[in-house]
Amino acid sequence: MDNPEGWMAECCERMVEAGLPLWRVGVFIRTLHPEVFGRNFIWTEGVSGIQMGTVDFEIQTTPEFQASPLSIVFSDEVEVRGNPHGPEAERFPVLLDLRNEGATDYLALPLHFLDGTLHAMSVSTRQPGGFDPEQIAALRVIIEPLARIIEIISLRRTAEMLLDTYVGNRAGARILGGQIRRGHNDTMQAAIWLSDLRGFTALSDRLPAETVVEILNQYFDCQVAAIRGHGGEVLKFMGDGLLAVFPIDEYVGDAAHVCSRVLEAARESRASVEALAFPVGDVVERFRFGVALHVGNILYGNIGGGNRLDFTCIGPAVNLAARLEKITGRLGRTVVASEGFANVGRHDWHELGEFPIAGFSKAQRVYGLREETPAVMA
Repeated sequence: MDNPEGWMAECCERMVEAGLPLWRVGVFIRTLHPEVFGRNFIWTEGVSGIQMGTVDFEIQTTPEFQASPLSIVFSDEVEVRGNPHGPEAERFPVLLDLRNEGATDYLALPLHFLDGTLHAMSVSTRQPGGFDPEQIAALRVIIEPLARIIEIISLRRTAEMLLDTYVGNRAGARILGGQIRRGHNDTMQAAIWLSDLRGFTALSDRLPAETVVEILNQYFDCQVAAIRGHGGEVLKFMGDGLLAVFPIDEYVGDAAHVCSRVLEAARESRASVEALAFPVGDVVERFRFGVALHVGNILYGNIGGGNRLDFTCIGPAVNLAARLEKITGRLGRTVVASEGFANVGRHDWHELGEFPIAGFSKAQRVYGLREETPAVMA
């Protein structure tokens, strides 16, 4: 089950060996995901691998889906059989496409999961005359056990997607791998990103809560894509704050390489936030944010009380990043870095001075980018 695509390919090949004249098999699974309505997995005889795709929620209103046999399977929970060379091909354009590829028969069947959800599977053949009655009967017999196995695979994929969505892909992999007990922690070297939105308290005070949530979502979009695109993992959203880590290990490169990618993510995020404009009545809201960058060892794992745990990171390095983030506002800077980050990620840094940091015995040198012009603070 660790390789569902391989399992599907082997399953289809074995059905062909058993006498079912399959040419193409499609499995269509609806997902529990905030952005993805469903996933499709297509096996074609003679083609290496499984073709996979995703569709968003808008697919349900498209003419293509509404004119598809699958729409009937999903709405009426019934089989739909179609002859690509028959009159039903005019009703279902997909049958015309299959006919052009040499298909002689098509059958879409509902896949019933034990949780009550409905999914679908389609099979096509190039056998002259289409599927015979015994072959159709065989397909109906195997659809239920296939649904059980597909449900198991789907449940694991759903768990992986939900964990990726809510705790991040690195933490999700660890949780699925069995690191679920309090005290399961590892030490990890990482670049640390801690940011927040300037003036968020005042913004929350003067705008409706629903508007503030919409602003936050768009603001976080400006950062998350850049962070993930450069190898980082978002661990937490804390109000208007965001905590992310960029692991440093042999798989992603040395510390200098990782810090360089972090800085690129910061520059991309800065540009995206600067371009963000949110109209509220007659006013267009514009935004500024600050991000502190640091590098060090963190404790990464399960922390919590009772049966409520959180997969997060702690340690002096995280605390320092949080303190430095507050300094961005005082200095009118978008990006500031610790001395450790500036020394590792050797770019055009400008020393901004030494600052006492609450909880730390020594003042810390703070660095900014020469390319940045400090904002005038009100």
